[in-house]
Amino acid sequence: MPGMLNKLLPRENAFFELFTAQAENVHKGATALVHLLENYQNVAVQVDKIKTIEHTGDELTHDLLTRLNQTFITPFDREDIHNLSSKVDDVLDLTDAVASRLVIYNVHKVRPGFADLARILLLSTDEVRKAMGNLEQQNGLMDHCIEINRLENEGDRLSRTMIAQLFDEEKDPVELIKWKELVEVLEIAIDKCEDVANVLEAVSLKNA
Repeated sequence: MPGMLNKLLPRENAFFELFTAQAENVHKGATALVHLLENYQNVAVQVDKIKTIEHTGDELTHDLLTRLNQTFITPFDREDIHNLSSKVDDVLDLTDAVASRLVIYNVHKVRPGFADLARILLLSTDEVRKAMGNLEQQNGLMDHCIEINRLENEGDRLSRTMIAQLFDEEKDPVELIKWKELVEVLEIAIDKCEDVANVLEAVSLKNA
C-alpha cells in the first residue's frame, strides 16, 4: 500500500524539478544556436548538437506529462502543468527548426542582425529558466514575466526591421524567401517564450 500511495502522491517538487530541467535545456539550446551563428563553421556538426538538445527536451516533456498522468494530486492545475510544459517545449522545437533550416537552405553566411535576434531568444530563455527556478516559491516570478514580454517586443521590432531590409536590399528572390522564413521562425520562438510567461502569470495569479 505505501508503494501505491507514493505513486499516487509523489513529492510535489518533482514537477518543479522537471520544469527547471526543461527550462535549463531550452536555454542550452538557445545558447548553442547563438554560438553557431557567432561561430559559423562546422555548421552541420553544431546543428546536430542542437538536435540532440531538442531530443533531450522531448524526453523531459514526455517524463513530465507521464508523471502528470500518474499523479492524483498536483501542485497546481493539471491543465496549466500540461500547457506550461508544452509551451516550453515549443520554444526548443522552434530553436531546432531555425538551426535545421540553416543546413536545409544551404546558408553559407549569416545575415547582419540575425545573431542579434538569436541573442534576444537567449535572453528570453534565460528569463524562462530563472522563472522556472522560482516557480515553487513564486519569488519574483512576475518580474521575469515582465522582462520576457519586453524582450518579445524588442524581438518583434528587430524582426520587422530585418524583413524590411530584406525586401529593400536582397535582389535574389530565393535568398529573400529563405531569410524571411528564418527570421519569422526565430521570431516565433521568441513569441513562444512570451506564451510561457503568460502561463506562468496565470499560475501565479491562481495561486496567490
